[in-house]
Amino acid sequence: MRAVFTYFTQISLFLFLLVGFHAQAQNVQWLSWDEAYQLSQTDANPKKIFVDVYTDWCGWCKKMDKNTFQNPEVAEFMSKNFYMVKFNAEKSKNPIKYGGEKYKFVPHGRSGYHEFAVMLLNGRLSYPTVVFIDTEKNIIVPIPGYRKPKQFLEIAEVFTSDDYFRQLRRVTSRQ
Repeated sequence: MRAVFTYFTQISLFLFLLVGFHAQAQNVQWLSWDEAYQLSQTDANPKKIFVDVYTDWCGWCKKMDKNTFQNPEVAEFMSKNFYMVKFNAEKSKNPIKYGGEKYKFVPHGRSGYHEFAVMLLNGRLSYPTVVFIDTEKNIIVPIPGYRKPKQFLEIAEVFTSDDYFRQLRRVTSRQ
């Protein structure tokens, strides 16, 4: 009987610890473009906007979701400093208003593309690409390619200040 009690105690302790560690991990709260834009207009202290432009078929996009965006340090930092938008360049069908223009989905072949993605990425549809947008809704820069958590955080930290171009040169020169 004592062995059964010890066994259940050990399982209970394991489950308690597992739940405790899981609760500490912070998940990114992804928003639609419209939600992020609305928050940036109504919040007393608006944040910059971060857009993850991806596609369903992109393996590096999935890897970045799993390894980088789900990293607790990255998730906490990004949620604190940016409105986080996830934008599927080939499946997002809703029209988007930005900068006085209206961008729409363009059917092409089996799927298509969204004009908003084309504009954000300066016509270079490469995935994954992340885009930083300032509080005035100006595109700062699109940054293509997969980034590991540490490298991503170094880049993202640059865009929390308004002196990002000088700082970006400093960060990229070290890599």
